Amino acid sequence: MSTIRKKCATLAEHPAFMNTIIVLIVLNAILVGFETYSFVAEKYAGWIYLADRILLWIFTLEIVIRLIGSRSLKAFFKDPWSVFDFVIVLSGHVLVGSYYVTVLRIMRVLRVLRAISIIPSLRKMVNALLLTIPSMGTILLLLGIFFYVYGVIGTMMFQLIAPEYFGTLHQSLLTLFQVITLESWASGVMRPILAEDPSSWWYFITFILIGAFVIVNLFVGVVVNNVEEASREDSPSPTDMKLAEVQKELKEIKKLLEKNKG
Repeated sequence: MSTIRKKCATLAEHPAFMNTIIVLIVLNAILVGFETYSFVAEKYAGWIYLADRILLWIFTLEIVIRLIGSRSLKAFFKDPWSVFDFVIVLSGHVLVGSYYVTVLRIMRVLRVLRAISIIPSLRKMVNALLLTIPSMGTILLLLGIFFYVYGVIGTMMFQLIAPEYFGTLHQSLLTLFQVITLESWASGVMRPILAEDPSSWWYFITFILIGAFVIVNLFVGVVVNNVEEASREDSPSPTDMKLAEVQKELKEIKKLLEKNKG
């Protein structure tokens, strides 16, 4: 059993094995993309189904090889990416006989996301983004309060002027989301209201200045900073390496001083 585990571990870590899985994931993505064209789906429905079943069983075999090659079941399921791959592949088997065709298609598309767990650079990027979630909590809270305040003000001021944009609070929040993306906010939202209420300019200008140029950029800055830190951990610069050596030497000196005192 130990020999089989070692062989499976060697195979799972081999570059050719990983590259083959990446190619198959890309083929699966292309296959799902072709299926969105009705004339292709109707003409080659049988071939598409057969190719999908073959790919599903190949991905299943890949998971089995990785599972056998891992040190233990606990070690395999301790890795979030392994759990992600396992759930995606398992869901394909569970939904094979399902009548919910839409759900089945969505789960097939989700198999494309396995490229994230296979390609190291993508995995590193996603891990860096996940690390930003705790630090983004305060910014999201600030953004939520900011949206709510401007949403209430906009509803009170422009409810009668532009009910399609500011008729209710949830409509105002949706309009403000469009405005903060800077997509047709001037011609589509501001100018029709400005024609009815010339003093409304301050509302949109202050919202853009504070929301789009300050809070959103602060949000982006946190993400960029965490991505840089994650990259620095994987490939530290010479300065970081020297700093780590200095810190190690300081710890050793501290231990020596404590021993001499004793």
